[in-house]
Amino acid sequence: MGCLCVLAAGPALAFDEATADRALRFAQEQVNKTAHSGLATDRYPKNSTDTGWVLNRNDDMTAWTQGFFPGLLWLMYEQGRDPTWQAQARAWTQPLEIQKTNTLTHDLGFKFMPSFGQAYRLTGDPADREVLLTAARSLATRFNPAAGVISCCDWNEEWQVPLVTDTMMNIELLFWASQNGGDPAWGDMALTHALTTLRDMVRPDGGTFHVVDYDTQGHVRSRGTFQGYSDDSTWTRGQAWAIYGYTMAYRYTRDPRMLEAAQKVTNYYLDHLPADFIPYWDLNAPPGQQEKDSSAAAVVASALQELSTYVTDPAVAKRYQSVALSTLDTLCSPAYLAEGSTSPGILLHGVAFYKTPVKPQGDAIDRSLIYGDYYFVEALLRYKQSVTGGDPVTPAPNQPEPPQEPEPIPEPKHGCAAAPGSAVGMLGLLSWMRWSRRRPRTRA
Repeated sequence: MGCLCVLAAGPALAFDEATADRALRFAQEQVNKTAHSGLATDRYPKNSTDTGWVLNRNDDMTAWTQGFFPGLLWLMYEQGRDPTWQAQARAWTQPLEIQKTNTLTHDLGFKFMPSFGQAYRLTGDPADREVLLTAARSLATRFNPAAGVISCCDWNEEWQVPLVTDTMMNIELLFWASQNGGDPAWGDMALTHALTTLRDMVRPDGGTFHVVDYDTQGHVRSRGTFQGYSDDSTWTRGQAWAIYGYTMAYRYTRDPRMLEAAQKVTNYYLDHLPADFIPYWDLNAPPGQQEKDSSAAAVVASALQELSTYVTDPAVAKRYQSVALSTLDTLCSPAYLAEGSTSPGILLHGVAFYKTPVKPQGDAIDRSLIYGDYYFVEALLRYKQSVTGGDPVTPAPNQPEPPQEPEPIPEPKHGCAAAPGSAVGMLGLLSWMRWSRRRPRTRA
C-alpha cells in the first residue's frame, strides 16, 4: 500500500529551509544560464536533450508548455525583486500574447497562468489582466454544453468531444477570469467541467482514466488512456493534474465536492507511492516498465501543501504535508537535482511520454521537463512562504461564500442546453489560511 503505513508513524523529515534555499539557488543558476544562452525570446524550453533544450515557438498553437519558462522567470523575480529577472520574465512573456485568441486547444491555462498570470500577480499591470481575460474568452469557446466539458483538442479524428485529465489544470484560467472582471459564466463552465470529470473520469477507487470521449449529444463513447500504460491503468501525471486541479478548484469555489474529489484522487496516489515518494510514470506500470517521473512528483508536492490547509482532520493534514516535504527532500537529493549533470534543467528523471502502443519510441524519457521544473520551484517557494508567512506564489482569486447545500453532479445536457513536523505543518496551515482570504493584488 505504498507509503501510508510509514506516514502514520510520523516520520522525521530531513527537509528544511536550508535544503530549500540550496535547491532554489541552483534553480536560479540553471534558469539564468538558459536565459543567457542566446535563446530567442520567442522560443521556449520544453525538455532537455543531451546538448540543450527542445524548443517550442511562441506561435505554435497546439504546443502546451510555452508558459512555464516565463513562469520560472517570474518566480525568480519574486524572490528578490531584482529588475533584471523582471525584464527577462517580461521578454519571454510578451511574445505569448499572440496565443490569447487561440481557440484550437484546451491548454491556454498552461500557457497563460504561469506567464501572464504570474506577471499580473507580481506587477498589477492591467494590460496583463486584459490578456488573461481575452485568453479565457477563447478557452470558453471550447466548452461543450451537451457533454459539460471543455473539449481538449481537434487533432485526433477518432475522438468526437474528448475530455482529458490535463484540463483540470487549464480551467483555472476560467475560474480566475470569472472573478476578475470576466464573464461569471466562465466560472460556471469550469465548475461544470470539474464535476463532469469527477463523475465520468475519476474511478470509484480514486484512480483516473486519462481520456473520456463523448459523442456530440454528450453520451460517453469510451474511457481509456492516451499516455498511460493501459486503458485500465492510471497515468501518473494525469493523476497529479487531478490532485492539483481539484485542490485549485476548491480554492476558487469553496465547493465541498471539490475538496472531497481532491482527497479522493490524492489518497489513490498515496496508496501507490514508492518508499522514496517519487512515483513511476504510471501508477499501475508493471515491473520492467517502472520509470520514475519527477515531474508528477513536483506537481503533487506543490498541490499537497495547499490541500493540507483545507482538510479539517489534523491527522490527514499532517499526512499530506509530510508527503509533500518528503517528496521535496528526495527531489532535492543528488539522485534528482540536476546539480553536477549536463542537463540545462533543474530536475532529472522526468517522463513526458513513455513507450506505449500510441508512441512506441516514447518522447523525452528520463529528461528534464520544463513543467516539472516550474512546479518544483513553486513547491519550494510554497514551503518557504509557509515558514516565513510570505505571499502565495499562485494568483489568488476573489473568494466566494461556500455553497450551503451542494447540488448533485449534473447529468450531461442534451440539445439546446444552458451554457517537516507538526510545527512546520501548522505554520503552513496558518499561512495558507491567511492567503485563502486575500483578494488578488492590483496596482493602486
